[in-house]
Amino acid sequence: MDKITAVKGIKDILPSETPGWQKVETTARAIFERFGFHEIRVPIMEKTALFQRSIGEATDIVEKEMYTFRDRDEELLTLRPEATACVIRAYVEHNLASAEPVTKLFTIGPMFRRERPQKGRYRQFHQIDVEVFGDDTPASDAEVIFMLMHFLDVAGVENLSLEINSLGCKDCRPGFSRAVVAYLGQFQDGLCPDCQRRLTTNPLRVFDCKVEACGRIISDAPRILDHLCPECLDHFDRVKGFLDDLNLEYAVNSNMVRGLDYYTKTAFEVKSGKLGAQNSLAGGGRYDGLVALLGGPDVAGVGFGIGMERLLTCLPDTEENVGKTDIFVAALGTRALKFAFKLTGLLRRSGFTAATDYSGKSLKSQMKRADKMQSAFTLIIGDSEMDSGRAVLRNMKTKNQQDLLLESLPEALINILKSEVIL
Repeated sequence: MDKITAVKGIKDILPSETPGWQKVETTARAIFERFGFHEIRVPIMEKTALFQRSIGEATDIVEKEMYTFRDRDEELLTLRPEATACVIRAYVEHNLASAEPVTKLFTIGPMFRRERPQKGRYRQFHQIDVEVFGDDTPASDAEVIFMLMHFLDVAGVENLSLEINSLGCKDCRPGFSRAVVAYLGQFQDGLCPDCQRRLTTNPLRVFDCKVEACGRIISDAPRILDHLCPECLDHFDRVKGFLDDLNLEYAVNSNMVRGLDYYTKTAFEVKSGKLGAQNSLAGGGRYDGLVALLGGPDVAGVGFGIGMERLLTCLPDTEENVGKTDIFVAALGTRALKFAFKLTGLLRRSGFTAATDYSGKSLKSQMKRADKMQSAFTLIIGDSEMDSGRAVLRNMKTKNQQDLLLESLPEALINILKSEVIL
């Protein structure tokens, strides 16, 4: 019978990999909580209308990439392609605004998009997502950016660059869009089919195009910074000022747009030199008006998302504590096995990683297993040791051995493990 394999573009995270994931998640939770953020866990499935309304129906995500299906009652459901809309839905549905005027939330989990799998990009991928609701100040933008860069630094990511831009607002963006359409209309035949379509559906998406011919045309297109209204220009200047106060290096990239329709004013992206041509590691921005669009109060919002797989690709290789065991109990014989079963349970309750082998294999075989499990110590006990009232404890690194009395064995082991393993 043929074996069943994972769905294309969806991968398993194996035991040898999970310590790296756990370390990043633990670092994120510690730093975000230091900045006043609280974790929220939202469903991986939402009503399709949520993403159509928030992301925009004329985006590649909604048009091409979402995993959407009809439930048995004919309701359209979608596996979440991003987290911001889900967090806002929960924020609105549970009236979190009433508890705190400024709400700071983060979530960590899988997202789903049907795009071409490549290094660091999967059809099920994972994101760290951060959102702030109720603060429309430039300082809030700068604080979120600072927290992102601080987290990446603590996580161990090197060779980073921060790019920022302003995308304007509903007052100044329409004029910019018209200028872009007028300019690109002169070169329409030279644009790729997707960009030709975007000219009528979503002109600003043209700036996201990776086709070389389009890139050459776009390089001379109008810039949003030349079309900002006074309010947006002042907001952007103040964001830059706060970043300067924090000694954060950044570059203004006037070509940068975000891949989702809901962004306004500040947009930012973090790139890594370790990721090659597709070098975006994290990105976000301000989305004032989106909460109200999804049925909530008219409050401001700003946030970012980090791709976990791409982040882990950027981290230096380190020896993680994978599969290491504090003590392995090599039991030989029926009475010894019964004793070992009780002893390992006691050691585990005391906070140690303990293992034994119930199969009755030879001592040589069990010692090989202890080595494979990277055990710090191995306790050797057979029926003859049960008769003599002593067991042998072997330090697997130094190879030194010592006899321990069975009557005081648990206490003696705990003291040794505390001094040799914990400290």
